[in-house]
Amino acid sequence: MNWRTVIYIVLLVSLTVAKALPRTSRDVEGKTSIGQRFSQLHESNFKAIALIMFAQYVPGGTFGRAAGMAERVTALARSCAAATRDSPDCLKPLDRIFFDTICQEKNFPRIADCCAKEDPERNDCFLSLKNFSQGFIPPLERPDAEAACRNYSQHQQPLTAYFTYEVSRKHPFLPAPTILSVALRYEEMMKRCCGGAEGPSQHLEECFWTQAPKVVKPVREDALRQEHTCGILKKFGERTLKALKLTQISQKFPKADFVTVHKLVMDVADMHKDCCRGDTLDCMRDREDILQYVCSNQHILSSKIQQCCEQPLLQRSECIVHVENDDKPADLSPHVREFIEDKGICERFAQEKDTHLARFLYEYSRRHPEFSAQMLLRIGKGYEDLLQECCRLGAPSGCRSRGEEELRKHIYETESVMRTSCDIYNEKGDYYFQNELLMSFTKKMPQLTSAELIKFTKEMTTIGSKCCQLGQDKLLPCAEENLDLVLGEICRRHLADPINPGVCRCCSSSYAFRRPCIGKLEVDESYVPLALTPGLFAFHGDLCTTEEEKLQHRKQEMLITLLKYKPQISPEQLGSITAAFSAMRERCCGDANPEACFLKEGPELIKRSEKMLSA
Repeated sequence: MNWRTVIYIVLLVSLTVAKALPRTSRDVEGKTSIGQRFSQLHESNFKAIALIMFAQYVPGGTFGRAAGMAERVTALARSCAAATRDSPDCLKPLDRIFFDTICQEKNFPRIADCCAKEDPERNDCFLSLKNFSQGFIPPLERPDAEAACRNYSQHQQPLTAYFTYEVSRKHPFLPAPTILSVALRYEEMMKRCCGGAEGPSQHLEECFWTQAPKVVKPVREDALRQEHTCGILKKFGERTLKALKLTQISQKFPKADFVTVHKLVMDVADMHKDCCRGDTLDCMRDREDILQYVCSNQHILSSKIQQCCEQPLLQRSECIVHVENDDKPADLSPHVREFIEDKGICERFAQEKDTHLARFLYEYSRRHPEFSAQMLLRIGKGYEDLLQECCRLGAPSGCRSRGEEELRKHIYETESVMRTSCDIYNEKGDYYFQNELLMSFTKKMPQLTSAELIKFTKEMTTIGSKCCQLGQDKLLPCAEENLDLVLGEICRRHLADPINPGVCRCCSSSYAFRRPCIGKLEVDESYVPLALTPGLFAFHGDLCTTEEEKLQHRKQEMLITLLKYKPQISPEQLGSITAAFSAMRERCCGDANPEACFLKEGPELIKRSEKMLSA
């Protein structure tokens, strides 16, 4: 059986079987034994899951050692399945068997301390190694086409297994179903580009160039979303994550009642807790349980998910996440004034605060699919603040009535910000819109490197190209929810290496208000500008390149350096310096010796610019 067949069967079978796997080594009684699981999965599928787990738990190892451990665990499972009676080893929970196998290995980096512990502390220790390993392994890259095809023709099955191992160790928190799906796409790419018996594709490089992003991009996107969700859970806690999922599920399934939505919210939050801890088996089983519940209750959840539920299990999850929101119930009133006007509101708020706020968020979210989840959370916080103020003793009569006006004001402000950004994008286009963002974010966060500033603003520009063409009913969810991913990256960067007090405040105080907070940041007053050294502004012949993308990148690097040198530069001063630079570049690039020209005119430009900036 080849690896393509193995992976496909795993996609259909492994998650179902994962429901029977023990949640921890403390939860063993009554669970299926390793021999029974081997029989359910079959040998090849069992081995594929084992390889992923060993790669994720021991990212500092090698493919050969991970494959060897997978072979040994598979051999144990095979013997347990064939035995007439279980030996003590066959009765151990699967996670303990995995960790025992790792601890039998010699010279693995950093695992000796974990292996000295007893379960469940040993399990927690191995999970902590996952956190430590992130960032130390280079990301996936596009393969060398000819070398890849040579390997594929000679080692087809091991090559796909090796790719599975590489994805697993580079992304130790990525769920196993995602990894298996990526491996299947990799196998399809190799077959398409390298060909079968007829040999490689005629346009090999072009084939890899077009197909590789279909393999690598989903890995990066899924890993980013997983890291983003885990970042929210870690920084803002379970209550914030549940509120976020409540808004998203209420928008997705507006016909579902509150009890059903609340159950899904709790289940999804529990799943993320397991996935973010790195518990591979629990994460798989949780996801399967949720999918089974959703697809078994289509009649009360959504009319839009039938096709998703007919797909194989792996594709089912991704399909439901991306399927359009269900239609709102025909009899759903447009307003939720009862949460303001009812006489018993303050009593309910006092007696069951979180449940009352959750009901408000559920009712408001299911009525407004055109709002982003983050905006809905801000509305929920505004409602909570309103009740805290208006339900206190001595609050003036009619206090709660101002809530609707404040709500309209916040909606208008949020929509105005997004419309203004899209107007600028539509007017200026990608490059100049990114430059506007660079000017803003370099002043807010001058501690970031040029590469980081260009990367983050490039991602924001991509959001503009993706979302600004949409109608008003889809603009906010698209723009703010995608922007939230980029701001999450910035905040995780701050957590790893603090940027400045302003960013710290925005990244720490409130998840829902993170975007408006960062938007209101101005020049970082704590930043000490760069000193004017001889090499700070260097002009060379590379500015004469005819490759527009390289030239734009070089000009953006110089723009960032200028802003770090003079954060308070005015738009007029920047315009004058930009015009002088463009004139110098045009003269020198037309000169017979551009390098000599830049060597002569560059210092003069710097001197004139410095005089103007000091005026």
